[in-house]
Amino acid sequence: MEGENEKGGGEKKIITQETAAELDNIFDEHEQENLEKVEAAMFIAGRFLNLQDLIMLTDINPIMLKEILKKVEKKYSSGSIRILNRNNSWKMDVAEKYHNMVNKLASGSAEFSKAEQETLAIIAYKQPIKQSVIIKIRGNKAYDHVKKFTETGLLHAKKAGHTKILELSEDFYEYFHVQDKKKSGNLGGV
Repeated sequence: MEGENEKGGGEKKIITQETAAELDNIFDEHEQENLEKVEAAMFIAGRFLNLQDLIMLTDINPIMLKEILKKVEKKYSSGSIRILNRNNSWKMDVAEKYHNMVNKLASGSAEFSKAEQETLAIIAYKQPIKQSVIIKIRGNKAYDHVKKFTETGLLHAKKAGHTKILELSEDFYEYFHVQDKKKSGNLGGV
């Protein structure tokens, strides 16, 4: 029996410095990969993601995810890219000083046609406005424009008799990085 203990049956296992360093490297690589998953999810989403969204996208457990989010927020606390945190939802966005440049890009022809931009501009200026009024001003193509803007979440459309009442959504203000004029008292008319 004594011989068995000497051969390793009862010996204590000791982790060497080398093994500990390898384990640290594996942990660091895994943590870096998870951080990159979170960054990629926020980059491609272009909208606020809550914890549940991030867990589903990245498959990271909630406790680790909260720590990673703190690191991501710290990483992007300065520079041209920022992480916005609103009610435990996170979004990657450009720093405020670059909003003007981004607005020029976002309102370019790649995203919306000139006709769509004009329709949206009228709605933004006159809101809340009846869809029937927009159709009189812009023509029948405006039906397609309104449909596109409601599907993308930039407009709210409420049924009102045979028409709809159109208003800008919160997503519009976030998308174009502009202030909500209703909150400052500048309302259009129906």
